[in-house]
Amino acid sequence: MKIVFHGGNAANFRAGFETLLDGPHDIRTLPDLIVTAEDRASFEAAEVIIGVKLTPDDPRPRALRLYHAPAAGTDAIDRACLPEGAALCNAFGHEQAIAEYVMTALLMRHVPLAQADARLRAGHWDYWAGRPGALRSELGSQSIGLLGFGHIGKAIAQRAKAFGMGVSVCNRSVVPVGGTVDASFGLDALEAFMASADHIVVSLPFMAETKGIVGARELAAMRPSATIVNVGRGPVIDEQALYDALSLKRIGGAIIDTWYVYPTGDAPQTLPARLPFHTLSNLVMTPHMSGWTEGTVRRRQQTIADNIGRLARGEALVNRL
Repeated sequence: MKIVFHGGNAANFRAGFETLLDGPHDIRTLPDLIVTAEDRASFEAAEVIIGVKLTPDDPRPRALRLYHAPAAGTDAIDRACLPEGAALCNAFGHEQAIAEYVMTALLMRHVPLAQADARLRAGHWDYWAGRPGALRSELGSQSIGLLGFGHIGKAIAQRAKAFGMGVSVCNRSVVPVGGTVDASFGLDALEAFMASADHIVVSLPFMAETKGIVGARELAAMRPSATIVNVGRGPVIDEQALYDALSLKRIGGAIIDTWYVYPTGDAPQTLPARLPFHTLSNLVMTPHMSGWTEGTVRRRQQTIADNIGRLARGEALVNRL
């Protein structure tokens, strides 16, 4: 089978991929911008393309049977560019890594290891047990609200429960109470959900119906001390509303991993928003790193390889969109 890894992002999943496949295949790695006649011919003849972006500017993949995203998001893949009959699939496997990121970020607000280390190296015992003012809070005494209850939300809920946290969920489809879920809300009760927890974690995908779903009213409904975490997609939270809530200290803080502006070939170094979030002291900023681990890559490689095997055998594909 002719398989193409298209672009720098997809190339991260190339190393060792052959060992996961049954039998030999013609595998090629192509750059993001396809210029040469040889690369164009390879793209047009590919039966499987692994990539994150497909636009009318790309060659027409005439022989394509499967376009496989090595990630959950497919919003940069123009389905109109897929030939008739070609399948589109995505891959998860990042939920474990993102859940660890979320719990780490929340724990850092309760367990000041870095500060205690820095102070003790200077001879200061600020956090010594028994010292006045050294008491700290516990994550287990707080609650977490999960906006979206897919792969990521479920993984976070399991870990939050292990810490003893209360868990509330807001989801498009009904999530029954029980197990890891203590309270459940529909999207029609979003403001009540936003008020239900000490930490709100957004893991919704970006689509027309989720764009700006968390706006000024929803942020205003949060507890004044609450934290919002975004590991879904940046535009799910309205940029101006989030900046206003943080800059005016209407909420306790934010941990943001997914953004509004991303690097491009013309601007490889850029701030992640149009507004000056980098000036805010009540915000932790990370560069869309929450799900990027060795384990994520391995799990996604396996999903893609399994689907190629299914395609070859004429079986139903997993994660078909």
